[in-house]
Amino acid sequence: MKTIAERIKNGVLVENPTFVQVIGMCPTLAVTTAAKNGIGMGLATTAVLIGSNVFISLLRKFIPSKIRIPAYIVIIASFVTLVEFLMQGFVPALYKQLGLFIPLIVVNCIILARAEAYASKNDILTSLFDGLGMGLGFTLALTVIGSVREILGAGQWFGIQIMPSSYQPAIIMILAPGAFFTLGILMAILNYIRNRNTKKA
Repeated sequence: MKTIAERIKNGVLVENPTFVQVIGMCPTLAVTTAAKNGIGMGLATTAVLIGSNVFISLLRKFIPSKIRIPAYIVIIASFVTLVEFLMQGFVPALYKQLGLFIPLIVVNCIILARAEAYASKNDILTSLFDGLGMGLGFTLALTVIGSVREILGAGQWFGIQIMPSSYQPAIIMILAPGAFFTLGILMAILNYIRNRNTKKA
């Protein structure tokens, strides 16, 4: 139970893929124009992470080391295809919003990194929770970035108007530069908090 809790904490806080490891930046910067897009991409990636981690852990003793990377990519691509079909069937509006970035989950370095660094060396249960932790950390990061950009750039949150009618949206926040500004400021805040806590400890 302790290991499971550590895996979740590791993915969400200690090794958060976006704010700590700074990987998977392409979807992070591209799709977070709204909170809904962020949570949609995050959950899709989480599903692929869990599925691929479990299967790679299950097959780790049978996959020859020389072909492990191509084998991992085939497994990841299979789960991405499944998630893509499910999104296309059940949430077509979100699927259209995310567009090309759903199939591009195949080459998301977060998933391949967890396959190589963790799932290929550990048992099924802890690999499952490692994927869940990393996925939740990625989802949280994308949702926070998407929320900040949507509130400042459109005056809305999850499509609901929350700013007064007199508010003039900062359009730059839902454009490409807004993604870099938001990510940089959030990372600076989190690094400041982390460093202050380290000094106190």
